[in-house]
Amino acid sequence: MRAILPAMVANRALLALLARQDGLVTAAQAARCGLTERALQRRVQDDGWRRVAPRVFLAGGHRRTDRGRVRAAGLWAGDRGAVSGPAAAWWLGMSAVVPARIEVTVPRRLGLRGYPGVRVRRRDLAVPDTVLRDGIWCTALPLTALETATALPDGSAFLDRALQKHVRFEDLYRAYCRNMGARGAGRIAALLTAAADRADSAAERLLISLLRDAGLTGWVRGRPFERWVIDIAFPDAALAIEVDGWAWHMDVDRFRADRRKGNALVSAGWQLLRFTWHDLTTRPADVIAEIRSALLAAATA
Repeated sequence: MRAILPAMVANRALLALLARQDGLVTAAQAARCGLTERALQRRVQDDGWRRVAPRVFLAGGHRRTDRGRVRAAGLWAGDRGAVSGPAAAWWLGMSAVVPARIEVTVPRRLGLRGYPGVRVRRRDLAVPDTVLRDGIWCTALPLTALETATALPDGSAFLDRALQKHVRFEDLYRAYCRNMGARGAGRIAALLTAAADRADSAAERLLISLLRDAGLTGWVRGRPFERWVIDIAFPDAALAIEVDGWAWHMDVDRFRADRRKGNALVSAGWQLLRFTWHDLTTRPADVIAEIRSALLAAATA
């Protein structure tokens, strides 16, 4: 009786683990549940268990599913690697499509090799770029969004959807900076710059909303000035407001053009205020106060 009780407890633990993991278990997990290597092989021979990845098994009676394919790759890599790319996007709920081939990112010096249906990418990931989700390690949402966008034909549309539902632009940018030297960084930079242009437009719309809510009038959007356009202008007060987006961090030409425009405005007698998305979202009252102060100074000059 004493020998039977531990076996029953171990079996219940194994069943609970299989239920949580889509019918999958690693050899190490099975051993912790009291299943010896010999007993595990008997399950394969007699009970319909199947090896679906190196040292990862699908218990008899369980179907192999897309979710199981991704989980098997994640269990195989363990805490040494992370499911990445489109497979991570699917696992994290950002995509409805499971790729035929799953990518797993592992440290450069780790000797893991892929197996049929699973491709290994070697790269050292920063801690903020990984996340444990439902029992497996994946690349975190921002990095997953960037890398999936480069892998899809409609990458720009995917990145737009990600920005609308899953990630903030500033988090995408930080993930890009942490992985600037990685494969595909050039394509990521191009997509991110395009997304930043749209983020700039959103920032302008937010500023306009703040101006309207504050009852400020006399402004125009997109006022021509020499060879440039002022984001928001109060012509009577000669006050120019520029909304700094994120693209200039990656685009040297844009950065220089923005600075030349600013210098030209000041030389022509305009006051110039610059605000970022962070300013508009975290301290909107301060933004309006600065604009009011500048308008008052212009009126009393």
